[in-house]
Amino acid sequence: MKTRQLNKYKLLFIIIVYLISINSLAYGQENIVVTLGNDLNQQQREEMLNLFGVTEGNIKVLVVTNEEERNYLKGIATEAQIGTRSISSAYVENLSRGEGINVETYNITWVTAEMFQNALATAGVTDARIIAAAPFNVSGTAALTGILKAFEEMRGETINEDRKRIANEEIVKTGELGEEIGQERAVQLIKEVKEEIIEKGVKNPEEIKRIVIEIAGRLDINLNTQQIEDISKLMEQISRLNLNTDVIRQQLQGIGQQLGEIAKQNEEVKSLLDRIIEMFRRLLESIFNMIGR
Repeated sequence: MKTRQLNKYKLLFIIIVYLISINSLAYGQENIVVTLGNDLNQQQREEMLNLFGVTEGNIKVLVVTNEEERNYLKGIATEAQIGTRSISSAYVENLSRGEGINVETYNITWVTAEMFQNALATAGVTDARIIAAAPFNVSGTAALTGILKAFEEMRGETINEDRKRIANEEIVKTGELGEEIGQERAVQLIKEVKEEIIEKGVKNPEEIKRIVIEIAGRLDINLNTQQIEDISKLMEQISRLNLNTDVIRQQLQGIGQQLGEIAKQNEEVKSLLDRIIEMFRRLLESIFNMIGR
């Protein structure tokens, strides 16, 4: 009798373990998607999968070609930025509602994690953990194509082509601006201009340009005429996407805190410089008074 009961418990235990394993497999298949650059060799593919902490048999793995990347970057990025091979790879994991967009990068040298976050919010990506990576240093310009492809597969939905194109343009324009004024300041400027334009529903080109100039001034960023024109044209396109400011702010809550710290540091530096200038002014004034006497 005891043996029968023991066998029943064993059978129940086996069934529970089996159900847990099936559920775990289902989670992996439905909640994580990986994209690999088509031009990676086998060793590099395995390196990327190891970095992402996944096994190819347990999750969906897609391939991204250079042709796919060119589809969104041609006419926006330079040939050097696009390249001729597809190397960048991506890991995309579904998160609970309200967790926002979280991005990590490995061997991505030109596009920062914050640039990806900003552009992904424009594309309509929500609540996802993302890793953009390569087996060696690459600019990362083309990585957005793989991230969006993985997100579509994971959620079972198609992202509007205009959103994809504009998000790619946002990555490139922010990167180019970052070369001139610094990456963090470029991200902060694009983020704040975008949020204000969406929140106020501004679509008039002249009004958009005014907002760009106003926010740049508020952030103590000096823009030349071409930079103002480029940002304004990008924002004109973004204004037509009917984005929601609250959703974007929620998705970008992580970089909002980081950029807030940067702004605070900039203010502290500016305040220190003001104090130093004032000290020198008083010193010179004192010297001139002594000479006058």
